[in-house]
Amino acid sequence: MPSSSDSFTLGLVQMRMSTEKSANLQAAMQHVRTAAARGAQIICLPELFLTPYFCQSEDCNVFDLAEPIPGETTQQLGALARELKIVLIASLFERRMPGVYHNTAVIFDVTGDIAGIYRKMHIPDDPLYYEKYYFTPGDLGFKAIPTHYAKIGVLVCWDQWYPEGARLTALAGAEVLLYPTAIGWHPKEKAQYGVAQHQAWEISQRGHAVANGIYVAGINRIGHEPSPPGATSPDGIEFWGQTFLSDPQGGIIHRASVDQEEIIVLPCERRKMEDVRRNWPFFRDRRIDAYGEITKRVRD
Repeated sequence: MPSSSDSFTLGLVQMRMSTEKSANLQAAMQHVRTAAARGAQIICLPELFLTPYFCQSEDCNVFDLAEPIPGETTQQLGALARELKIVLIASLFERRMPGVYHNTAVIFDVTGDIAGIYRKMHIPDDPLYYEKYYFTPGDLGFKAIPTHYAKIGVLVCWDQWYPEGARLTALAGAEVLLYPTAIGWHPKEKAQYGVAQHQAWEISQRGHAVANGIYVAGINRIGHEPSPPGATSPDGIEFWGQTFLSDPQGGIIHRASVDQEEIIVLPCERRKMEDVRRNWPFFRDRRIDAYGEITKRVRD
């Protein structure tokens, strides 16, 4: 059952990825230990942290990186969560069955058991982000997962742009929305569009915080990752970091750097959520009788 404490403490891990899966796992586990030592109770790693971002190209051999859930990696991470008595969120490339793969966030409770999983619902297909080639869209819906410290909502990267997912997760009782992420600039576009692209990304998520009176965290990777063979651009992606935590009024509590590994450890106050929702009663004033057409692709 979620804690009845007045607060819970998040740990957000911003890291770079090497080409070695085992090295990335060990680095991530060390970051988790550091965050826990600083008092973090709920710790979130970036999207697909075990490898470089492989969706820059379409390569059938990449499917060999996928793994079952539960599996070897979840066994190691579950043991770590149990040892440190933390809730841990880890984004993995899931092999569900031959030919069916997902971008999946696994939530471990303090017992080391899997409290729940979330399969990424919105799958992009943009230059250097060819995720539709690799990932089947999630089929578990949007949900809030009870853990020892809080009821948490986990969505993944491209989900950040969709208010529907944030709203449905908040309506399920989530106290925080966590978005493991891998997002960055195409280097040739950075000078012209870089500031606007980053601002749009952050503002969109801060809007979810305001509209739902909830804490929101975006957890990103850093570093330049070169294009693999077969990519449509030779320039790779420069991941922009800037992992952040927003309060329920959309204010930035902390924003990490663009290019440094960082661990953010910050408390989330339940009273803050209560006060914001009392003064901005958006949930009270929702016209649920008038929203039926939101499930249509286009209103004809």
